Amino acid sequence: MPPPPGSDVALYVHWPYCARICPYCDFNVVRDRGRTDEQARLVDAIVTDLEAQAALTGPRRLASIFFGGGTPSLMNPAAVARVIDRARTLFEPRGPIEITLEANPTDAEADRFTALADAGINRLSMGVQALDDAALKALGRNHSAGEARRAVAVAARAFPRLSIDLIYARPGQTVESWRAELTEALDLGFEHVSPYQLTIEPTTAFGRAFARGALVPPDEDLAADLYETTQAVLEAAGFDAYEVSNHARGEAARSAHNLHVWRGGD
Repeated sequence: MPPPPGSDVALYVHWPYCARICPYCDFNVVRDRGRTDEQARLVDAIVTDLEAQAALTGPRRLASIFFGGGTPSLMNPAAVARVIDRARTLFEPRGPIEITLEANPTDAEADRFTALADAGINRLSMGVQALDDAALKALGRNHSAGEARRAVAVAARAFPRLSIDLIYARPGQTVESWRAELTEALDLGFEHVSPYQLTIEPTTAFGRAFARGALVPPDEDLAADLYETTQAVLEAAGFDAYEVSNHARGEAARSAHNLHVWRGGD
């Protein structure tokens, strides 16, 4: 059955390109090197698909846009603006909407934040993942803890809304070290945080390392203690857990896009 005319739709735009493939990632991603022409064709295809969907579904109201990946902060800001403008034209929103883009906190990407905000992004979701250089290296990240702190500061000035991702239950992590790291992260000034427990997927580099015994994650009891520590520290700091891995400081800071999807919206 087709959706009712005028019903709200949340748009997810997948940008599969990354400067580096993280060893724990099992998403649909590829290295971006040498793919400039391919990326331009993908933007054309996204716009064409939007037009086709609009023709199929009839009038719909745009509830939110979420650029995920991959690393959509590597997109040309002009391409981001093109997708946003076409989506707004095809699916007229009822008013101002949340438009989120995922980003990595490298200095190079932070330099693009103002241009991305000008393109229409009003909420940034930043993959900080850790504030410890050794942990970031182990996670295969291409930024340092210092870059992460600087990028969060730049993003807080450029965007009305800011969320960060953190990864816990890392090999060698203790409750005490995680509590200290999470407490330090709270000083960065964001209003939304998504703390994810490290999951070892069999098709990833971490999965292969785990299979041969080269990677040992925390056992279930320690992982549970780390989860409970996460909840306690964030609750004490005024963050409500409105989903298992999403915490917001006040209802206004909650992700409108995620809430729309979790509640069964299109």
